[in-house]
Amino acid sequence: MCGIVGVFGHSPVSQTIYESLSMLQHRGQDAAGIATYSREKFYLEKGNGLITEVFHAGNMARLLGDMGVGHVRYPTAGCASVAEAQPFYVNSPYGIVFAHNGNLTNVGDIVEGLFETDMRHLNTTSDSEVMLNVFAHALTRRGAVKPNEYDIFAAVEEVHRRCKGGYAVIALVANVGMVAFRDLHGIRPLVFGTREVGGKTEYMVASESVALQVGGFKIDHDLAPGEVIFINMEGELYSHVSKLAHEKAPCLFEFVYLARPDSVLDGASVYQARIHMGAKLAEKIKREWKDVPIDVVVPIPSTSRVSAQEIATRLGLPYRDALVRNRYVGRTFIMPGQAIRKQSIRRKLNPIPHVIEGKNVLLVDDSIVRGNTIREIIAMVREQGAKNVYVASAAPPVRWPNVYGIDMPARSELIATGKTVDELAENIGADKLIFQELDDLKDAITEVCPGLTHFDTSVFDGHYVTGDVSEEYLATLEQQRNDAAKQTEDVASQINRNLSAQI
Repeated sequence: MCGIVGVFGHSPVSQTIYESLSMLQHRGQDAAGIATYSREKFYLEKGNGLITEVFHAGNMARLLGDMGVGHVRYPTAGCASVAEAQPFYVNSPYGIVFAHNGNLTNVGDIVEGLFETDMRHLNTTSDSEVMLNVFAHALTRRGAVKPNEYDIFAAVEEVHRRCKGGYAVIALVANVGMVAFRDLHGIRPLVFGTREVGGKTEYMVASESVALQVGGFKIDHDLAPGEVIFINMEGELYSHVSKLAHEKAPCLFEFVYLARPDSVLDGASVYQARIHMGAKLAEKIKREWKDVPIDVVVPIPSTSRVSAQEIATRLGLPYRDALVRNRYVGRTFIMPGQAIRKQSIRRKLNPIPHVIEGKNVLLVDDSIVRGNTIREIIAMVREQGAKNVYVASAAPPVRWPNVYGIDMPARSELIATGKTVDELAENIGADKLIFQELDDLKDAITEVCPGLTHFDTSVFDGHYVTGDVSEEYLATLEQQRNDAAKQTEDVASQINRNLSAQI
């Protein structure tokens, strides 16, 4: 999960990109970067940390140009080093800057071809760099001194043929223009918009609609599966949809957890969808927990608030924000290592005792992934004197790895793997546990946007829409990306930093 934004304007764009990235910071807190283009030169600033840590007046002033791209990252794979931060750059052909959100499922096959056939070099472990080189090689093969829209469309078509998985991409090509495209299933989000400044049209493409709104851009449309948008240096706009495209199947977890509630994804209001999630879960609670005494509904902030409010309303129960969030602690499920995540949970949330003491508390969470957060929260609530602690999840159990760009790839780390609901309740310390039905979750979104009927539901049911994910692939992925592997990478990165400091 990363956040990307690209702007084609008629005045300096660095500040606009920065402000848009601030609206996408929830999508990545490990690293940030901005690249701009002016007078046939790229200007690039990137580093580890939040955007407020990476950018300051000095380096922002160096980001010259009317065209640019930005990125916020958390590491789906590979170590969290500055070298892995985006945007990436290659100088051949033309000079290309590239920002990518998602994950490829056939990197191994592509890398072999890049070395042996394309004769291109990779300098990181990032699949984003792999995709960049596929795109660059495709443009090289076209052989145009200055590519036109047909050359761009053909190059992106080759990317679609060679790259499998979920991806949203924004690229700048020196003296050519800005390119944006989305994977053939529309798994990862990408929205396009415009604004009028001084009688001229400026363009923005971003991961979520909120990034456009903060800059005064009006939403035009979400890119279709396999769609590419190209804006040349004269500001002329072209678009094309691949004949290889499938029916749109956006990631269901975007609506549950990843996206901001004030975003609109593929025509569906995330806020309204979460209201429907709460309504449907409330109906299930009424059916299955008729004799369960509940005194108060408490959300686990902040993603579950909307659903929790609707549950309280439907059940006729008081809603209380009894867990106060420390806004300066990042999202725990994306933090590397169980120990780090566990330490962060109690710094992240603090209970209000008098709301909890002596009460039968219904905790509402958006989802349960690794189980660390909910287990610690239940323990905290019990420590404050709760009589009983019940848990409701606005999403079904997460039982399968995500391979399209969300950092939950190791099946052994998913707490629901191989457990019944009762076993899960005992494991996390809850008196009772209830999950949303998958069909109800899908309906919650379809009711907001009737044209949106297909989704990537792989984390819930193991059905991968790209059709190329085997058990062997998942086993290899787990070995590469489990917590032990990440900790090894973190240690290696620290050793490298220490050695660099000594040289």
